Amino acid sequence: MAMNFEQARVNMVENQVRPWEVLDARVLDVLGRVRREDFVAPEHRQLAFADLCLPLGHGEVMMKPVIEGRVLQALDLKPGERVLEIGTGSGFLAACLANLAGNVVSVDMHADFTAAAGERLRTAGITNVELATGEAVNNWQPQGLFDAVVVTGAVFRIPERFLAWLKPGGRLLAVRGESPVQHVMMFTQEGQGRFREESLFETDLPYLAHAEPPRPFVF
Repeated sequence: MAMNFEQARVNMVENQVRPWEVLDARVLDVLGRVRREDFVAPEHRQLAFADLCLPLGHGEVMMKPVIEGRVLQALDLKPGERVLEIGTGSGFLAACLANLAGNVVSVDMHADFTAAAGERLRTAGITNVELATGEAVNNWQPQGLFDAVVVTGAVFRIPERFLAWLKPGGRLLAVRGESPVQHVMMFTQEGQGRFREESLFETDLPYLAHAEPPRPFVF
């Protein structure tokens, strides 16, 4: 029997995301409208709404729906805000960000991810996402500053350059720490190089390239 994707999407929002303390009406609405099944590999289409991290290739994963919901809620995006996503992946989170903010720049080091995400976003009719291919930890440099930066892969330490891309009062959300216990962190720019730091919840994600923990020294 064919899967009822519309009902599966409702069940995901009501039975997974909302019970995980995601109560922001705009976030729930976006997760209920963006067709998550169109942003996964064809072989994973039946698992699009499962409480699982789905493999994307290159050792990367698509975050669980509950994590995506918590991330979107924590960012508290406003219409008109400019957002940077580091780690495009499937393009699904970029699609959600685009529905909540004004303009999204999304960068990924894997050209095939960028190309596939671009096609998915075009099919979804989303036109306010600018995609770039580059390695953000050390090399790629965006144009201008952002109201919010979201990092979709883990980092052992927050790269200083990521924080420098924030406007005054802007916020950066990133997963920091050492697997298997990493913390989703929010950094809010308070001016004069000061940042307010808040730990939101725990998770475990693959590291961004060049952001892994240092290898232990072995004699």
